[in-house]
Amino acid sequence: MAVPIRTAVAGLCAGLVATLLITGPAQAEPPHDQVWAVSTSAHTPRARISLDDTTGTLSLAVSRDGRTVIEPSPVGIVTEQADLSKELRFLHRKDRRIEERYRTKSGKRLDRTVRMNETRLSFATTAGARLDLVVRASADGVAYHYVLPAGHGDVLGETSAFTLPPDASAWLSTYRPDNEGQFVQYTAATAPTGAYSPQALFATDGGYTLLAESDLTGAYSGARLTHDQGTGTYRVKLADDRVRTDGSLSTPWRAMVTGDLATVTRSTFTDDLAPASKVRDTSWIRPGTVLWTWLAGGREAGQSLAAQKAYVDYAAERGWPYEAVDAGWYFKPDEWDTTDPNWQTNSWMPELVEHARAKGVGIIVWIHQRELDTPAERAQWLPTLERWGVKGVKIDFMDSEAQSMLQWYDAILKETAAHHLLVDFHGSTIPKGMQRTWPQVMTLEGVAGEEKRTNTAAHLTALPFTRNVIGSMDFTPGAFQRVGLRPNSDAAETGLAVTYESGLQMYAGTPESYDARPLARAFYDQLPAAWDDTRLLAGRPGQEAVLARRSGDRWFLGGVYAGAARTADVPLTVGPGKWLVETIKDGTGGLVQDRQVLRGGDTLRVDVVAGGGFAGIACPWRPGLSTCHR
Repeated sequence: MAVPIRTAVAGLCAGLVATLLITGPAQAEPPHDQVWAVSTSAHTPRARISLDDTTGTLSLAVSRDGRTVIEPSPVGIVTEQADLSKELRFLHRKDRRIEERYRTKSGKRLDRTVRMNETRLSFATTAGARLDLVVRASADGVAYHYVLPAGHGDVLGETSAFTLPPDASAWLSTYRPDNEGQFVQYTAATAPTGAYSPQALFATDGGYTLLAESDLTGAYSGARLTHDQGTGTYRVKLADDRVRTDGSLSTPWRAMVTGDLATVTRSTFTDDLAPASKVRDTSWIRPGTVLWTWLAGGREAGQSLAAQKAYVDYAAERGWPYEAVDAGWYFKPDEWDTTDPNWQTNSWMPELVEHARAKGVGIIVWIHQRELDTPAERAQWLPTLERWGVKGVKIDFMDSEAQSMLQWYDAILKETAAHHLLVDFHGSTIPKGMQRTWPQVMTLEGVAGEEKRTNTAAHLTALPFTRNVIGSMDFTPGAFQRVGLRPNSDAAETGLAVTYESGLQMYAGTPESYDARPLARAFYDQLPAAWDDTRLLAGRPGQEAVLARRSGDRWFLGGVYAGAARTADVPLTVGPGKWLVETIKDGTGGLVQDRQVLRGGDTLRVDVVAGGGFAGIACPWRPGLSTCHR
């Protein structure tokens, strides 16, 4: 849960903050100046909100160090009762400083510090309809949302949009309800006409900017971006033509994560915007690595108790804390005998859970969303899984961000927390702050992951700067047996378990494929699934991504590259002193390992094959130290 350090609200302190950091009108209704700015310091992102005196329309622009991040872009919302995108007049402003510390159970780093300035601008139409525009700015982003009083009626849409310079580089994913599109590079203007994922990355002279959402719940509707080729404008379109409302409304945050590429990659801005944890006791929530059996054995393995016990035994030998049982382990609904106390399963799941418990392994089970669709179904399934001792659920095939499905998410999040079940969502939305509010959510798919057979190396190198910025991503690396079905080398595949962050890092290989690659297997044996810190060592979206993640005093390294073979030069910016660095790379006969001692800040040189990469560990060096493995 968040622990406030200080929250300064309207009054003397807020007035002083506003005087120093927020320019604009000092009186309630200034006669000429209709411009407000919000930032935390001179060198951080600066939001500029403007009210056109003639049309009464609002726009918002973002800059950093005087350079363009987002050009002036429309702001507004339309309801049944009023068009709150035009003919607005300014009423008043309220400012406050937000400072918080909170701790998560998974993610890029466990301990988080939040420092934001917030400005709340109140407007009204000539007919008296009210709109509050709330804008927040931090060192790594700008966000805004709308607050409406009761009586505004259902929401019919937003006029919100983001306008980029036409020549801005853009990495976009064609919109899909399951968020499983590939990221492709365009410019802002040349991207084809169509709908795109709301998580879109742009590069301007002000640095990189990732568009995102936060605090999306069943009170509203999910969004996508729509674009007409030839322009740099990306408009917000809701999943529902009508968003049902009851009483007052605070819409989700429209967020712009911005800074240099390292800042964007490391950012927790969308989590920082989200509500504090609603789970009081989080002691049962434990991230970890998982042996996942679907790509290893498919439905046939899911139907076999003997196969699942063998997978559990392998996970136990490796020290991997979880094993996931995918589709096939329970009967179809029309085959259930509800007079049987084990009616949800073909009766062997409790036996498997007990076998795994004795070995120190927790069981995660796959389940289709349709089995959990109603309160009655959830009341049958969730207590039963908890009683058996199942540790978590992988829920699949939501495939929607419509308001009705988001309301289902609201229910299942509350109920899985009550039954102490970890959660992995597939065919799903993306986190959007969910993991701060509901820390039992260890990971979500929402990505074109390892199961896809059309992924490109460029897509793999774009993900750390796009989808994985938002929160944990269940890409399921480690599918070594899928040679020819994945675009990368074995060394790159090994490193993906670090390059991609996931609170449940599900390894997608077969035991035989790990045993055939003992260096990769030993590397996976060392990997945690929760991190004390994350740093980008080198990166260009669509070309290369090298990340370092710290656990204790060790840094784990993962690099993935697109294009031709090369010698990669990676700055070892993991701290001062000497470091023993072990790297796993592709050799002529398979994976090979190098060891060298480098100083912090030195260049780590790694030979990379075409579509390749590497994995590594850096630990503080001392005389006589021969390995980073423990």
